[in-house]
Parts: sequence; structure tokens; C-alpha cells
Amino acid sequence: MLTCIIRYQIDPTKKAMFEQYARNWGQAIPRCGADLIGYYAPHEGSSTLAYGIYNVASLADYESYRTRLAADPLGQENYRFAQQEKFLLREDRTWLKLASAPHGDQN
Repeated sequence: MLTCIIRYQIDPTKKAMFEQYARNWGQAIPRCGADLIGYYAPHEGSSTLAYGIYNVASLADYESYRTRLAADPLGQENYRFAQQEKFLLREDRTWLKLASAPHGDQN
């Protein structure tokens, strides 16, 4: 399992737009095949950092998921929404693999 963490720098005056964007992904991402952990908007501390986190089984599965997401009507609408409203100032993706499993008492 691979985890994708998307780090967004957002316009702090457009936080509500980011939250709508996040809710839209909350529908489209699972429908298109990724295991969505969640989208997180600023609350305390930084007013400009937000995150999206989801899992896929492999990079090959990620490519299939991205193809489905690009064809998804809500996915297309959400991409347009972000481009039109310009609330995303920067977007960086990091891929991680869980290293601490198994968790809990192993006795």
C-alpha cells in the first residue's frame, strides 16, 4: 500500500472554497478507486497549509485511478473550479510507504 500526501498552499481568504473542493474530492476519489483518508483544511497555526491523503495499492493502480478521476464529471468540475477560483497557490505530492506495521501488542 502506498500513501499519497498532497500538501497544498492555499489562499487564506478562500478557505471556504478549498473546503468545497475537499468535499467534492470526498465523493469523487473513492468512486474512482482510491482509499481516501481525508482532506484537511487549516484550523490552528498556519492559515495557508492544507492536506489531502489517500492510499492506493501500487503506482499502477494510481495510474488507473488518475485516468478514472480525469474522466469523472465531478473530478473535471473540481479541476475547473480550482483553476477558475485560484485558491490553490501550490500543490506538492509525496509518496510514502507504511514502515511501522504491524501496530499494537504482538503478544
